[in-house]
Amino acid sequence: MPKPKHIFVIRLSAMGDVAMTVPVLKIFKATYPEVKITVLSKKFLKPLFNDIEGIEFMEADVKRQHKGIFGLLKLANEARSLGIDAVADLHNVIRSKVIAKSLSVKGVQVATIDKGRSEKKKLTQAKGMGIVKLKSTHQRYADVFETLGYPLDLSKVVFKSRSPLNKRLLTIIGDEPKKCIGIAPFAAYHSKMYPLNLMQQVLTELDATQEYRILLFGGGKKEEEVLNEMAQPLESVTNVAGTLTFEEELDLISNLDLMVSMDSGNGHLAAMYGIPVITLWGVTHPYAGFTPFGQPEENQLLADRIQYPLIPTSVYGNKYPDGYEKAMETIEPVVVIQKIKDTL
Repeated sequence: MPKPKHIFVIRLSAMGDVAMTVPVLKIFKATYPEVKITVLSKKFLKPLFNDIEGIEFMEADVKRQHKGIFGLLKLANEARSLGIDAVADLHNVIRSKVIAKSLSVKGVQVATIDKGRSEKKKLTQAKGMGIVKLKSTHQRYADVFETLGYPLDLSKVVFKSRSPLNKRLLTIIGDEPKKCIGIAPFAAYHSKMYPLNLMQQVLTELDATQEYRILLFGGGKKEEEVLNEMAQPLESVTNVAGTLTFEEELDLISNLDLMVSMDSGNGHLAAMYGIPVITLWGVTHPYAGFTPFGQPEENQLLADRIQYPLIPTSVYGNKYPDGYEKAMETIEPVVVIQKIKDTL
């Protein structure tokens, strides 16, 4: 079978999952510039791919024109009209399977991600025993392209470039020659969040040094209000949640010196630019394969597995026993602060 010349990449779902495709696609385009890529994802995530030459973007409007089985079949026909000759299904859920199957019966080659569900199930059922580091999600994405005839070497890193800042963003960063730290204290589940009172201690200590510019990231009205309260008494801390477009947020992130994130999307956004990311882990664990791209193990600060032996309790943090929502309290603020200082 001849190698495909136009690959249709499907990755819907959460921002972090889609952001994790970016380093892989950057390496793909650097390795195989002659191959065209069309990415299918949610409209608001299009800026993730804006500066990658040779990549087109298709919006999946699954709530309206692409809703339900007939909408997905319509989407598949739209993709076929672009001249695609292969599908890289990086999602492997019902929606992506319907699209891929529709194209497959019309002669389009399909390769689908192996999410390692059985391996991850064993990981989350270790019950205090030793755990094994699983294949990274980035490598699982790369394996799909290898199935299509395009092996990738993820060590040949190609990061997104730092973006120029508009006047508003320059004002946020300020004129003083200080290291700029992004901190994103929220996550999809409470069990993956560093306690806000402990994060406030981290912010207060960093602010007292007057050596850093600290920007708080988040989304949604409630998070904006909380971050405003956290930033208000601290001179060097600014909340940018709710004040920027997604493109502006990416531009700002690309100019950070460091990102501190939970096991959540902002860490993956920063990693796209090769920015050091310190990640705090509660009931989830980096061994499941969701470490931000290119980040060393020492940048992953873990909850104490001796006190909370059932960690990881789930892959996504949505399942955990009573009391395990407090697991992150075992990561002391002084440890977070020292890791920030050492990394910078």
